[in-house]
Amino acid sequence: MPDDTAKVCKTDDQWRAQLDPTQYAVCRCSATEPPFTGQYWDHHADGIYRCVGCGSALFDSGTKFDSGSGWPSYFEPMSNSVLRTIEDSSLGMRRIEVRCAGCDSHLGHVFPDGPQPTGLRYCINSASLDFTARAA
Repeated sequence: MPDDTAKVCKTDDQWRAQLDPTQYAVCRCSATEPPFTGQYWDHHADGIYRCVGCGSALFDSGTKFDSGSGWPSYFEPMSNSVLRTIEDSSLGMRRIEVRCAGCDSHLGHVFPDGPQPTGLRYCINSASLDFTARAA
């Protein structure tokens, strides 16, 4: 897993070898999986959601909530340093894209309509995530 100074840099061929076709399309080409289809949209186990590209810990399951959107949604990341955001004006709308700070994988978008305490909804593609269950 990357630290604050390390960036994961791979060639396109290396990414294609590591990721399955859906993960590649989402993480490297900014695609979006259809709603209610990803493995984590209705996932309720206790643990940590990690970047599929580099393993960075992104979201704690305690911050996950059912947004009704069909994608895994979280009200805050593990820390602000694990994500980077950029303005996305594709598809004729203004959104804020969320990327992994460690490997620059596209994760999803963040919206200002989430629950308290942050009021944010990180709407994340399951294909960009791995899950590590918390030890009992």
